Amino acid sequence: MILLAATAVALLWANSPLGTSYRAIRDFQLGPHFLHLDLSIGEWAKDGLLALFFFVAGLELKREVVVGELSRFKQAVLPVVAAIGGMIVPALLVLAIAWGQPGIERGWAIPVATDIAFALGVLALAGSNLPSSTRIFLLSLAVVDDLGAILLIAVLFTSDFDLIAAAVAVLALLLYAWLQHRRVRTPWVYVPLAVITWIAVHKAGVHATIAGVALGLLTRVRPDPGEEQAPAVRLEHMLQPWSAALAVPVFALFAAGVEINARSLGEVFTTALPLAVMIGLVAGKTIGIFGASALAVALHVAERPRDTGWRDLAALSLLGGVGFTVSLLISELALTGEASERAKAAVLLASSIASLSAACLLLRRSKVHGARED
Repeated sequence: MILLAATAVALLWANSPLGTSYRAIRDFQLGPHFLHLDLSIGEWAKDGLLALFFFVAGLELKREVVVGELSRFKQAVLPVVAAIGGMIVPALLVLAIAWGQPGIERGWAIPVATDIAFALGVLALAGSNLPSSTRIFLLSLAVVDDLGAILLIAVLFTSDFDLIAAAVAVLALLLYAWLQHRRVRTPWVYVPLAVITWIAVHKAGVHATIAGVALGLLTRVRPDPGEEQAPAVRLEHMLQPWSAALAVPVFALFAAGVEINARSLGEVFTTALPLAVMIGLVAGKTIGIFGASALAVALHVAERPRDTGWRDLAALSLLGGVGFTVSLLISELALTGEASERAKAAVLLASSIASLSAACLLLRRSKVHGARED
């Protein structure tokens, strides 16, 4: 709900008579020029605050792989295969629809991601009676999905690679891993080390959010004997509220301020690339996730989640089309100017269509499951 509120404020602010103040604040630069940290407020939200979001995503992924649902082969296969299908099909649809259009060389990556926070929020609101296995499936799918998006960001949007800075980042990550292994707990070591890692990754030319997920994946997830919680669990509980209530909404506030009018909306439906992004998110995600899941089950390499029917999976597949945070990020990275604005408008429209449509299906399925329990 906070995320929706931030998005609504951004859209209203950007399209009001105060729109110039919105863009002035978003583009206002602050920070030291040293190490190229004189960034705009929008860039600080994109590169800095989202690193926290991806750190939490890295913690979730590490926990799922080591001790969670993804640690058991049969349970792990389905969301992994579904996530891969949900990345490949939207990308192919965008390439097929917008082939040869300006920006397509990197714009095809825009609809590959599912927004973890937004999708789980819709499921919690509309699917309260669905089995708990549906949430685990969606969480696992979204985490794997976001890992794929992170890898794409690292490969597609790395420029002017600085070898020395990259070496500093690697050394900082190795030191972090060693401190985790030695069971060092003090934040007075980890916080400066995380900041150094972020700065080094940023200076290296790699998108700085990669620092967040790398640190998350290196955090210990198994508790020691006598230890109530592992560091990853403690950090997740501590940082998740900051990620959900601050980092992602502030990013949305400065990323979702797209100018919406009759002309711009018309361009979304009449320009090949934004139209392809919409189709990729709404149709491509649904076809890719559901189709890959059905194929994996038919080939007996995976099993459906416990107590979850095909109609439940269809609703979850449609919910996968809520790209939002990561899709907005890739839109900003892949395109510039009006092309970026049109792509972001397409992401917002597609995410709205997918979330509302999925919510209707989930409410129906929730009633069915509730009636069975009664």
